[in-house]
Amino acid sequence: MSKQSPQFRRVLDQFTGYKPGKSPAAPGGRSFKLSSNESPYDPLPSVAAVIAEAATQVNRYPDNTAAALTTAIADRFEVPPEHIAVGCGSVGLAQQLLEAVGEPGAEVIYAWRSFEAYPYLTDLANAASVRVPLRQDAGHDLDAMAAAITGRTRLIFVCTPNNPTGTPVRRAELEEFLDRVPPDSLVVLDEAYVQYVRDPDVPDGLTLYRDRPNVAVLRTFSKAYGLAGLRVGFLIGHQPVAEAIRKTMLPFTVNSLAQAAAVASLAAESELLERVELVVKERDRVRSELLGQGWSVPPTEANFVWLPLGERSAGFAEACDQAGVSVRPYQPDGVRITIADPEANDAFLAAAAAYPHRS
Repeated sequence: MSKQSPQFRRVLDQFTGYKPGKSPAAPGGRSFKLSSNESPYDPLPSVAAVIAEAATQVNRYPDNTAAALTTAIADRFEVPPEHIAVGCGSVGLAQQLLEAVGEPGAEVIYAWRSFEAYPYLTDLANAASVRVPLRQDAGHDLDAMAAAITGRTRLIFVCTPNNPTGTPVRRAELEEFLDRVPPDSLVVLDEAYVQYVRDPDVPDGLTLYRDRPNVAVLRTFSKAYGLAGLRVGFLIGHQPVAEAIRKTMLPFTVNSLAQAAAVASLAAESELLERVELVVKERDRVRSELLGQGWSVPPTEANFVWLPLGERSAGFAEACDQAGVSVRPYQPDGVRITIADPEANDAFLAAAAAYPHRS
């Protein structure tokens, strides 16, 4: 019998797949998972009821066009339905985008560090990554990103607020950047955390895309809407962009429970945003207390905070884990901590205070 293994693409030898945030390993007592950017709250009763009703029909395929959800999104954001594509969370749509533009010779620009799925999804799409380092303040260096554009640039991701640093891109610098991008390069504003933004100088991407055919916006129901377990997101862009993305969608990728829950969540948005406000208040409290403890914490407009710990990142995460709190290390850059309920946040703050960090 031959011992030769099946052959796979060589690119698979160069990276590992996405690694979700882990749960804490500390035995005994309560533990808190702050390593994944999730809502700390259970689904609203009205949304849970819709999910339960939809579950009685899971013997049927979902609507592949997501017509009801598309209509609800179009009504909520006052955009034409033909400008909308849905997918398996915003990361699924990122993959669809890369499949639509990726081929040998194509280049994809993004800041680094930014969303960790960008590199391997770009590799899988047979495109080349062009990583532009963040500024010292952990924000996007849009001047450097503009300078990196070539005739091979097909797609540019601008993650705002940026995951994992929480830093946003402000209106003036973003508009100046968009003016410098050639019309045949697509700029994707990845706004997974837009509902947590309180800085008035941070623009809503939907106010920018309307007059710019090469700009599209990614949104998700996983964070503020609390549907991380159902995996549904959407893109809003001009018709040629949305149409191309719909072509690359895996059939039936947005299941019927996700579609029903997303429609119900849009209907209950005001109630959900009250929960978002609680998270924002906790975010500001956590950052303030960390600063008071002597940590360096960049301003954040997301549902997490960032500690730029460099080579100490893994050690800090391990200490938190032993204290019953899981956080997300990005060795050798820093650690991301998701904001949860006050009890979980207090447990993290206690672990941070106990970790040697003052000079």
